[in-house]
Amino acid sequence: MFVATESRDMEESEAIDGTERTFEKPLSANWMLHHPKYQELMGLGVAQTDKAQVYAAFLVYLDLTEVRQWYEVSSRESCELHLVLLEGREREGDPPQVILPLPAHRALSHKWVRSILCRVSGEGPPATMLLCAVASDSSLVYQRLCAGLLTPEPPVGIEDQGRRQHRKRRLH
Repeated sequence: MFVATESRDMEESEAIDGTERTFEKPLSANWMLHHPKYQELMGLGVAQTDKAQVYAAFLVYLDLTEVRQWYEVSSRESCELHLVLLEGREREGDPPQVILPLPAHRALSHKWVRSILCRVSGEGPPATMLLCAVASDSSLVYQRLCAGLLTPEPPVGIEDQGRRQHRKRRLH
C-alpha cells in the first residue's frame, strides 16, 4: 500500500524531546487519477479510443521508474499506430529502448508485430523492442522482440560441440 507523509503545524508535530514527528495518512483510493504521468497519458489522443492501453502504459511506466530504476523514461504517442510507446534506458549511458505496453488480453499477429517493428526502426537498423503484457491483476511480463530470428543462449550446463550438444557430467 502506498503511504503519504504529511507534516502538521510545528506545535502539533514537535514531540516532547524537540524532534519533529510526521503523521502518515493513506492515499485516497483514486491516487492514480491525480498522478502527473497518468494525467499526461490521458491527454493523448489514444486515450479517447483505448483507455486500457493507456492504463497499461502507466503501470509499465511505474514499474520501470520506481521498481527497475530505469533512466530517462518518457512516453510518446504513435498516431500512425494508435499506441502509446515508452522509451527509456536500463542503465545510464545505454542506448534508449522502446517499450510497447499492452493489456494481456490483446490479440497479436506476426504481421502486426512485424509492422510495429518496421515503424519503430524507421530507416535505421532493424529494431528491437520490449513488449510488456499487463495482466488484469497488474502483473507484468516483458518479452524482447526483434526482426528476424535470434539464436537462443544455450541452457546452463550444455556445451556447444559443433552440431551435437552434450550435457556436462557432474562428478560427485
